[in-house]
Amino acid sequence: MSQMAPPARKHYPKKKRLLYQELQDLPTKYSVIALSKMTKVRATQLMAIRKKFRNEIKIRIIKNKIAIRAFEKLNGVPGIEHLSKQLEGQCALMFTNISPFRLNLIFAQNKVFLAAKGGDIATKDIVVPAGNTAIAPGPVLSEFKVANVATRIDGGTIWVAKDTVVAKPGDVISTQLASLLSKLNVKPIEAGIAVNFAIAEGLIFKEQDLKINLADYKDELVRSFNQALSLATEIGYITPETVKPLLVKAQQQARSLASEAGYITPDLAGFVLSRAQGKARAVAGKAKEKGYAVQ
Repeated sequence: MSQMAPPARKHYPKKKRLLYQELQDLPTKYSVIALSKMTKVRATQLMAIRKKFRNEIKIRIIKNKIAIRAFEKLNGVPGIEHLSKQLEGQCALMFTNISPFRLNLIFAQNKVFLAAKGGDIATKDIVVPAGNTAIAPGPVLSEFKVANVATRIDGGTIWVAKDTVVAKPGDVISTQLASLLSKLNVKPIEAGIAVNFAIAEGLIFKEQDLKINLADYKDELVRSFNQALSLATEIGYITPETVKPLLVKAQQQARSLASEAGYITPDLAGFVLSRAQGKARAVAGKAKEKGYAVQ
């Protein structure tokens, strides 16, 4: 006897129905939809972001299957199908009119550092700083030894002899090292919200696309401005920014031309006479070389 398929579900909890409806409405009201994976994100961080930007960013912790089904019914939201493919694990969606780049910068400014756990991956050099640990000597000394951290005992406490790198980027942090770092109050694991994927007016942005080094960006803007100013000044293109350097350049060229022509004005008299005197001395020097008497 063949087994009958279970009947299709007709009723869903109210919370799921409301989420489904929101995920159909919100994408049509905002120009940017951003996805964040909730790995190592604390509830307090999420609450702080929600409170600070409650009028600018709508944040929803989603059920992936509900979101995928809601997005399948959406029309007129370019790129939504690509966003659906990124929904894995615990996810949050953010609906806003803030650009994905600025959104990522906002989240970067609200990151915290957490204590390491065994199995965590180091994202940068983890350093045990030199100085007094305020820890009494005992079995913990073996943990320092395993981590290759040089120590000494002074005044009844353990002192770290020098700054010591105990893990490099990509290293897996052992349970024993995590325990030592916790005792030393070293919190090396960066945690916070990040934009892992975003769509904005049909454009798709991956996580790497949204990482901006503001210092490098500022330097590039300054360099580009200086190059543009130099070019505009060279070709005599007048703008509010080039008026002053163009006037300085014109004055310098006028002085040079006037002095070359021997044209004397109150401003140029000293310069012209000094130049003429220099030329006269040069002629006198040449005359002496040829045996002429110079008075």
